[in-house]
Amino acid sequence: MRTLAPLFALSKAALLAAFISQPTAAANEHTVRISPQLEQQVIAWRRDFHQHPELSNREFRTARVVAEQLEAFGLEVQTGIAHTGVVAMLRGGQPGPTIALRADMDALPVVEQTDVPFKSTAVGEYRGDEVGVMHACGHDLHMAMLLGAAEYLAKNKADVKGNVMFIFQPAEEGAPGDEEGGAELMLKEGLFADIKPEAVFGIHVMSPFNTGEIGYRSGPFMASSDRFHINVKGQQTHGSRPWGGVDPIVTAAQIINNVQTLVSRQINITKAPAVVSFGIVEGGVRNNIIPDEVYLEGTIRNFDMDNRAEIFNRLRTTAEHTAKSAGAIADVHIHEGYPVTYNNPTLTMNMLPTLERVAGSDKVKESELVSGSEDFSFYALETPGLFVFLGITPPGQNAAEAPSNHSPFFYADEDALKTGTELYINWVFDYPKVANTH
Repeated sequence: MRTLAPLFALSKAALLAAFISQPTAAANEHTVRISPQLEQQVIAWRRDFHQHPELSNREFRTARVVAEQLEAFGLEVQTGIAHTGVVAMLRGGQPGPTIALRADMDALPVVEQTDVPFKSTAVGEYRGDEVGVMHACGHDLHMAMLLGAAEYLAKNKADVKGNVMFIFQPAEEGAPGDEEGGAELMLKEGLFADIKPEAVFGIHVMSPFNTGEIGYRSGPFMASSDRFHINVKGQQTHGSRPWGGVDPIVTAAQIINNVQTLVSRQINITKAPAVVSFGIVEGGVRNNIIPDEVYLEGTIRNFDMDNRAEIFNRLRTTAEHTAKSAGAIADVHIHEGYPVTYNNPTLTMNMLPTLERVAGSDKVKESELVSGSEDFSFYALETPGLFVFLGITPPGQNAAEAPSNHSPFFYADEDALKTGTELYINWVFDYPKVANTH
């Protein structure tokens, strides 16, 4: 890890600190609320990030802006972790545990179709092509909220018990090509090596929830996500003489059908749901030529790590034996992606009152299992984690019909930024009260 240049001058830090408010009592005297000035600063950061999105492992400007702000708050800052990752440490004024707060930084290869005045017109390179780039998954909001929390906590560090690690992570959407990246690489490069937090917290904005609503779930929350591909190798022959070769197309069809029995007949789905889907089937160049080979590719989604390993084994066995019965060969490759995102049950229970105080108990909802995936899961394998959703679809609008995350029409109500910022802050103040109980 390498460190940035010396901290900014105190005059700049003092100027930025003007946006901070002191803790104020809300409905509950222990709930911290941010000032309107800090809320406007968070909105300004969000709009800046939104106008200047960068793809995974290419978050150069983003990382520079984040690091400069964190340094201005007087935090210990490290950069260049997992290519463009930024980590800052706040040493509280009172003894206590170390916890981590995480935000992701990368955008998507999507051409923005919204009409907001800070609309992205940025372009980047993706798979060798020039593409539009957009924060279509809300990572711009995540960074802005975490910066707001960092600024507040730095100003009020005398009241902080323990230490706070702020993680600004690149490549959550996946590293390009054969590159490594994201949470897994940050951990590989020693993120938790010197100081391992007792708990890690994360927020993800989601359009299926209305503004300020919080979705949570104890235990498995988001699915593991793994990719596989199978090369089915036969023997080329003329379509009029199929007996003269080995047909990989028919064999591939049999593999596709047989693999569908993995979940329905071979995996104990009373433990957790799972799905195996094929997304690519490629083979052949002419209608009357049976080819040598067919390529299959698909995804595995699952909510139990033991079931995940079992699916891997049975996928290989099913494909290889099906191919062998037809005289063909199936070469199976499984590319492990993100593990199951698992919320520590005791941590979730202990921090549920914080969610309810910050958002209001009527806005905190237990979520269904989500078959999408998140690499926050890697942190939660190392230390107890809590990951929640924050609604960003304006009140009065049917959130179920709002453009989804990753859509070019994805829209976020900025009123949600206040809730997310306050949630980060209150986690810091509330966690020491329940530390070492999970």
